[in-house]
Amino acid sequence: MEKPYSTEIENLEDLNKYLGKEIGISEWFEMSQEKVNSFAELTQDKQWIHIDQEKAAKYSPYKKTIAHGFHVLSYASQVVFQTLKLNNIALAVNYGLEKVRFPNATPADSKFRGTVSLTNIEEVSGGAKYTLKIIFEVEGETKPVCVAEIISLIYSLPN
Repeated sequence: MEKPYSTEIENLEDLNKYLGKEIGISEWFEMSQEKVNSFAELTQDKQWIHIDQEKAAKYSPYKKTIAHGFHVLSYASQVVFQTLKLNNIALAVNYGLEKVRFPNATPADSKFRGTVSLTNIEEVSGGAKYTLKIIFEVEGETKPVCVAEIISLIYSLPN
């Protein structure tokens, strides 16, 4: 398995060199049952598949509880922070998400991480709008648990 790494980019213009390429892999995050329960409480989404370990062991195809898909997706900002270092940037703004899919589940008491690649970049006045694709994987699984594209706006420092 590949080790975590990040890409550091000195100037906005250098971002173009990474178009279509992988730019980093995050550290592993733990998805404990406590975290799953806290997210269920916070979102008021207390489906048995997330919080009832006995029922999940009996009826779930995973034989254990699973994390909410959006719980995993909530780590997108941390994954980007760990994998992409942009220098000489005055402002960065999360612009939104698109093409979010959840092809697999994240079992409680597992580890997951994100692999990031740059899929699009457009010049805007004073900066750029770019899209990062994040593929979230669970340790030991081949099928990803979440695939999402995050769009950001960045503006470079004057001069």
